[in-house]
Amino acid sequence: MKKGFYFKTYEKPFKTPFEVLFGIFKELIVHTSGDFDEAIDWLRELDKEYKLTTPEYTIDDFIDDLKRKGFIREEITADGSGETTITSKTERLIRQAALDQIFGNLNKSGSGNHKTKQVGGGDELTGEFRSYHFGDALDKISLTESLKNAQINNGIGDFQLTENDLIIEDTHYKSQMSTVLMIDISHSMILYGEDRITPAKKVAMALAELITTRYPKDTIDILVFGNDAWPISIKELPFLKVGPYHTNTVAGLQLAMDMLRRKRNTNKQIFMITDGKPSCVREKDGSYYMNSNGLDQYIVEKCYTQAAQARKLHIPITTFMIANDPYLQQFVDKFTEANQGKAFYTGLKGLGEMIFQDYEANRKKKLK
Repeated sequence: MKKGFYFKTYEKPFKTPFEVLFGIFKELIVHTSGDFDEAIDWLRELDKEYKLTTPEYTIDDFIDDLKRKGFIREEITADGSGETTITSKTERLIRQAALDQIFGNLNKSGSGNHKTKQVGGGDELTGEFRSYHFGDALDKISLTESLKNAQINNGIGDFQLTENDLIIEDTHYKSQMSTVLMIDISHSMILYGEDRITPAKKVAMALAELITTRYPKDTIDILVFGNDAWPISIKELPFLKVGPYHTNTVAGLQLAMDMLRRKRNTNKQIFMITDGKPSCVREKDGSYYMNSNGLDQYIVEKCYTQAAQARKLHIPITTFMIANDPYLQQFVDKFTEANQGKAFYTGLKGLGEMIFQDYEANRKKKLK
């Protein structure tokens, strides 16, 4: 009989009509900031163009299935009218979809914390062995290596296992990381015909899902900044919208540092996604000083001060600038120097991969 390879025709995985529509719906609900009616309107338009449904399964059937499966619910608004919204079940699936879409090339591994270069009484095996020392935990004894040692030292005929035969497999300590992700929601995030806020939302959802599922002992907080800065919950991310705001980078950094001061973790970091220059600060009397023309030195100096303050607190700032204007690059370079952090000048493509790579690099830092 001849030996060789047998190739068969690749068949695309079968998807039900509901699964096909649901995949598109999850994408649309992010683009419409959680507006169910607008997402369905878009879905109907796509159906007309691409024939997504059949007479046997229509968009109305899909909506009925969404209700039956618990993906949407009817709510009564303040004025007494009805409103259809997505449920927490859908929000979680949207975050998972963002994770698959942006970080889909990750190798799956068990959840854990952050490796360090210190060897000692941690809980991740290094593959390296040493002799037992008084005080070592008994559960770190390598039974196989210890028995092998006993046979070599004492022989098989008169077998005995002594303390001198015991072998320990070393483990790594693990660090924990606290991250604050800052998202610019100033008006420029939707100017010039480019939707920059949706990719930023997707990256935030993917990073949040990655950390909460793969590194559950880490923490992630998310804040948005426009004229002011305020924290948002992970479940609010699909509904995030850009406002008619200037860019108060100082307020965002101050809030991020306040959040991190309350964390007990040794390792802390700030990720900032922005596409524009700082153009606003809030004065002590509560008024706002705003200037959108070029780089205002008064505002810029306050940003440098915050960068230096974060450095004193051992909080590195990584800036992801979704713009490449030379004068902005000059500002970000000086800002990064003041903090001793990092900066990436990027378009929207590849933003998620860059953030993940930086997160993975930072998580390997040594415990202080």
